[in-house]
Amino acid sequence: METLEKILGEHPFFHDLQERYLQLIVGCTSNVRFDAGHVIFREGEEANTFYLIRQGKVALQISSERRGPITVLTLEEGEILGWSWLFPAHRYKFTARTLEPTRAFAIDGHCLRDKAEQDHDLGYDLLMRWAPIMERALEATRLQLVNVYQDR
Repeated sequence: METLEKILGEHPFFHDLQERYLQLIVGCTSNVRFDAGHVIFREGEEANTFYLIRQGKVALQISSERRGPITVLTLEEGEILGWSWLFPAHRYKFTARTLEPTRAFAIDGHCLRDKAEQDHDLGYDLLMRWAPIMERALEATRLQLVNVYQDR
């Protein structure tokens, strides 16, 4: 039987994470399931959770008065959803909506922030793991904005 620690440790985001940190993260993690069309979180809501997508697809969307919801990025199995828990004011910057039934690990950001505050090496490690994810989201947003303004 696979343990949560083993499954998380095999995830690309946590690959090569020190075992003691992995054990801390397991204590902040739960299993979640969402039906297709479910809004996991909305832009502007308090951000205290991030997700490791195990199965399914999730659209990251921004709101536009003129065009309605604009999908900036679609996340799939193996990807990470939600980085706003890491930075004050801890508010989601996008809306996350499932495109199909989705299973994920939900990781309590408040719990993990507390652990990172107690161990700054853990905090630094997590930040370095998040940097490429945030860069990808910002690049996807930039490309969507270019498309929106080209359509004018």
